[in-house]
Amino acid sequence: MFIDRVEIHVQAGNGGNGAISFRREKYVAAGGPDGGDGGHGGNVILKVSDQMTTLLDFRYQKKYVAENGQNGRGANCNGKNGADLVILVPRGTLVREKKSNAIVADMTEQEEFLLLRGGRGGWGNARFATPTRQAPRFAKPGTNGQQMDVILELKLLADVGLIGFPNVGKSTLLSVISAAKPKIANYHFTTLTPNLGMVRMGEHSSFTVADIPGLIEGAADGAGLGIDFLRHIDRCRLLVHVVDVSGIEGRDPVEDYEQINSELFLYSEELAKRPQIVAANKIDIAEDDTLLKKLIAHCGDYGVRVFPISAAANQGVKELMNTVARELSSLPPIKVYEPEYQPPVDQEDEETKIEKDENGVYVVTGERLRLQLAMVDPTDQESLAYMQKVLRTQGVFDMLEEKGIQEGDLVNLFGFEFEYVK
Repeated sequence: MFIDRVEIHVQAGNGGNGAISFRREKYVAAGGPDGGDGGHGGNVILKVSDQMTTLLDFRYQKKYVAENGQNGRGANCNGKNGADLVILVPRGTLVREKKSNAIVADMTEQEEFLLLRGGRGGWGNARFATPTRQAPRFAKPGTNGQQMDVILELKLLADVGLIGFPNVGKSTLLSVISAAKPKIANYHFTTLTPNLGMVRMGEHSSFTVADIPGLIEGAADGAGLGIDFLRHIDRCRLLVHVVDVSGIEGRDPVEDYEQINSELFLYSEELAKRPQIVAANKIDIAEDDTLLKKLIAHCGDYGVRVFPISAAANQGVKELMNTVARELSSLPPIKVYEPEYQPPVDQEDEETKIEKDENGVYVVTGERLRLQLAMVDPTDQESLAYMQKVLRTQGVFDMLEEKGIQEGDLVNLFGFEFEYVK
């Protein structure tokens, strides 16, 4: 089954908490703090696998979570770091942030990409020991790992894209010019998934060709199968537009040519400007060359070359492929998308803010400050002294003064309320 677009939730591991512990050993007085640090949470890493050709592996598993860091322990034992989570994706996968649809990474040229960082481990109370604070009864908690809802979108890596209406001979042409074996039959939508083939022009010359399932009128608006696979033309450097000029189905090749180009334009103006070569197929079963001449004249007005061929009879195909190879030699390499996503501010870097609520209480917020005070025990004198030092060095007291706080007013510090005293 060919799956080329999935939505998943990814989450890095949380950091472990620092430990609050004191050395307890017989005949050793005042052993002191020995709480170890928490381990860092595991990162989420995307890695290219050239053995994968679809996103089928993501069809049933939608949530990917890296391992959390372990908490610190006594005897100065640090917690173990969480293992990184490595997610394998096919080469050519485009990674988007779901909410904004912004491009996070293009897994075409890079082999690995650090998608999310794990949370940092918290400090144990041994870190806070000083000559004047010899028994700190507080530690620092670990931070949360980053998380994101992402869209994985596979865009095939092909130099040439075969486009055209259903049943015009694209699959037959691919089977003739390469070793690919697509399903071929005389009815519409035989091709239900894109097919890739390698065309070898000599000992040191080759290129890849993608047979894109047939487009129909309205494809850019979601009609038929075309819209599902138009994304696979995005990276193609050259388009070979296959048109049926036999007239056996009563189709007008000029109308078909214009309709397909119209759908390309509606999908992407940039894609509609991609270099094209027209392959006028099925000349071996045409009653005359009236339709062929009509198409050649029409395309000539746009400066587009037309090659009469019969894919089934392998007629004119070699000349077409020689021209394709010459065109590719002068075209830029396969398109690689630049990142657009701007990561949000790390929670730990969130600045301190103070607002006065409807009850006249000064409410202090800010993730950085909260983490510094999360495991402080306000009932312990040394913990309380540490808290006051943090509030002073972080400028909280100055900010309260600027807000107009008076002695006796209440301050809410992450759920802990106290009266302000100058």
